[in-house]
Amino acid sequence: MSKLNIDQQTINRLFSEKKSDFLIPDYQRPYAWGIEECRTLWDDLFSFAFPDDDSSKFDASNDEYFLGPIVTFKNSDNKLEVIDGQQRLTTLMLLLRAFYDYFKNMQDPDSIETKKSIERCIWKTDEFNKPIVDALKIDSDVATDNDKEEFLDILRNGITSKDQKSKYAENYKFFQDQIQKLLNGYAGYISYFPVRILNNCILLPIEAESQDTALRIFSTLNDRGKPLSDADIFKAQFYKYYSDKGEKNKFIAKWKELEELCDEMFHPQTGSPMDELFTRYMYYERAKTKDAKSTTTEALRKFYEKDSYARLKNDTAFPNLVTLADFWKDIYNQDKQRFSDRILQKLFILRYAPNGLWAYALSTYFMHYKDEHGNLDEEKLYTFLNRTIAFIWAYAIYRPGVNALRTPLFAEMSNIVNNIEVTYSAYKYNTENIVNLFNTYEFNNNRPITRSMITWYAFQFDGQYTPSNDTQFDIEHIYAKKRYDIEHGLNDKRNLESLGNKVLLEKSINIRAADYDFKDKIKYYEGFTTASGQKKEGTRIAELQQISKNYSDFKEIDIQNRKNQIINSFVEYLKEMSLLDN
Repeated sequence: MSKLNIDQQTINRLFSEKKSDFLIPDYQRPYAWGIEECRTLWDDLFSFAFPDDDSSKFDASNDEYFLGPIVTFKNSDNKLEVIDGQQRLTTLMLLLRAFYDYFKNMQDPDSIETKKSIERCIWKTDEFNKPIVDALKIDSDVATDNDKEEFLDILRNGITSKDQKSKYAENYKFFQDQIQKLLNGYAGYISYFPVRILNNCILLPIEAESQDTALRIFSTLNDRGKPLSDADIFKAQFYKYYSDKGEKNKFIAKWKELEELCDEMFHPQTGSPMDELFTRYMYYERAKTKDAKSTTTEALRKFYEKDSYARLKNDTAFPNLVTLADFWKDIYNQDKQRFSDRILQKLFILRYAPNGLWAYALSTYFMHYKDEHGNLDEEKLYTFLNRTIAFIWAYAIYRPGVNALRTPLFAEMSNIVNNIEVTYSAYKYNTENIVNLFNTYEFNNNRPITRSMITWYAFQFDGQYTPSNDTQFDIEHIYAKKRYDIEHGLNDKRNLESLGNKVLLEKSINIRAADYDFKDKIKYYEGFTTASGQKKEGTRIAELQQISKNYSDFKEIDIQNRKNQIINSFVEYLKEMSLLDN
């Protein structure tokens, strides 16, 4: 059983102990608390120290305010590496330094004692218990924090300039301002506040015997500040592994690059951008296991922490993550040196998939089939992408819901790593059934498959360009809703939301064209020049360009015909991909 040293302590006792030499290590996140978090802390502490705004209601002997845990372990340099509690620890140091700045020139006995207490919390002391002004009780090695030296300078000197915009400087200035406001509004309270913070605010220091133990403890605690993501936990494992190999600095530099790249590419609804990269790699690793076809998936951290993070502590995991990130970077940047235009078009269509599982399948495909230069066979990749689009799009109609898709996709990911061609042969569709499903399905705009279908259909026309990934599109109703409200020109109002009435259109054009009669819409589809000579670009959706040239009006029969064209084209696509059973 792992040994833990746990002893509830006041801020004064914890910070002023001789052995309290805190280090925020390389692998931690940059400091993230802003003014709002600091304001909440200040208000909470004030309410605690002065109940009902009354200094006399405070019981110095019994009142306590719990600020949370500080999880550390003692490293080889005999410093306490902070695993959990970095945000509050850093902020408390800034708060104490702001109080010290106020008290530093005070000469009354109480102020002198307060000043000495704060000194022992911020600086190491000599044998006469005097502060060593160049030796702080806290240090920061955070590799991705460009402002850490600013933090340390503030603690040393208590000085900031107008040019300093770091969170450290902003928060320190905020505390200085709050102290001044306290002095102006509650002058009699100023001597009590820092003393009550020091002596009655409680921290729970948890000192583990090792980094691994500290990380396990962290995973069971809730941090009031900014919790470590799964990727931060994995970073700690990599950091330890590469430090033992003498490659710490090289790893930290590469990790920072990877983190910045993921921040740019990935915007997951949950977890951090780096978590998303680890998730995509997890599905490749998972595909190689005996449980690959199971639809039950483990949480990200639980998957990697097996056998003391054995999947990470090796010479291949981190390089593989870098390689996988580079692959997705080239997709994100639409790199034409790496991908042909027809591949980029399929990848663009997949961006509008009804769910995100395709990204895990593609990651698995890439990691298994890439050559030594990180390239894939063009023809095989093209077939894989087409077949994946066809299958997922049809499955979203046949079996709605992301969980339903797990069964066939997990099976195919297992096939990939076993060199079996992806065919989805166990899930072929019956032509009559799939046509009936498409005909009766309600393609409202809240269903992701609606945008998926019209995006797919847009690329069935010759001359369709590949938009950039930052081009924004809306769903355009060719027969406008407002037109129906005026004319009532449809026998069946449901045709307004028919797939045959919807098309992909650039957002900037859709805003202008949305409510117009078709004859007026054509002007926006084709582009025009205003009376002042300003040129308004038309759409680059090839089908809309054809519609604007070939139709003088767009009526109910046109909606119905176009719906049939879309469905028939997609059924033919399924046939080409060998996904029909008859």
